[in-house]
Amino acid sequence: MNESSVGRKALSLPYIVWMIGFTVIPLLLIFIFGLTDRSGAFTLKNVLSILEKNHMKALLLSLRLSLISTAICLLLAFPLSMVLRGKKLGSASFVVFIFILPMWMNFLLRTLAWQTLLEKNGVINGILTALHLKNISIINTPTAIVLGMVYNFLPFMVLPVYNTMCKIDDSIIEAARDLGASFLQTLLRIWIPLSVPGIVSGITMVFVPALTTFVISNILGGSKILLIGNVIESEFTKASNWNLGSGLSIVMLIFILLSMTILARYDKNGEGTTF
Repeated sequence: MNESSVGRKALSLPYIVWMIGFTVIPLLLIFIFGLTDRSGAFTLKNVLSILEKNHMKALLLSLRLSLISTAICLLLAFPLSMVLRGKKLGSASFVVFIFILPMWMNFLLRTLAWQTLLEKNGVINGILTALHLKNISIINTPTAIVLGMVYNFLPFMVLPVYNTMCKIDDSIIEAARDLGASFLQTLLRIWIPLSVPGIVSGITMVFVPALTTFVISNILGGSKILLIGNVIESEFTKASNWNLGSGLSIVMLIFILLSMTILARYDKNGEGTTF
């Protein structure tokens, strides 16, 4: 073993310690609590509790809202990425920067800003009242939660899709046009197939946090709409039932691992996650 390899291993030591302390050990604790009861005996009851009516209802609602949010993010991000790719680097970089800029702000503050906008006496209704228009009432509804998800997670869809599109050779697009392909044919046979790594990466990066969120539903749903993330958070913080909370977390971990498996299958070279 030469000196340089020893040096590289030494440099990786802080990362290894960090991963063990803040990733591996917490995951082990989740599995230990999730697969045992309060007495410490092995049980699958905590994991299987996801089949209970209230838990299944929260899970299905989380899946529905997450899928809707992910679909909206994709529908917004794909044409935007095409526009950005067609612009000069300077202007495109500025627009991308505008999308990244809100991510520098605290996640909680961004969500509270939407509450201020959407509430009954909020900014939007204040403007509508001034214009003598009918007020909207979407706060504390699934629509408000979807809006919050789309706003917070849209950059995670735009960046990988835009990154993948930038790698598409212009000569391929030009060849399609020279051969008489219409815009729709070019979209379906070139843009979308070649953008699959970025699309899959974006879907994963939006769907996973949207599925597990509880802050957005607490603030914009007024704690009236329970998602599976809210149920898990409540079991840990209010009911102090770490075993049940961990069991439900294991179920969510399975969904995340499935998403990661899909990502690895369609984005083998990591093309959609390199910025």
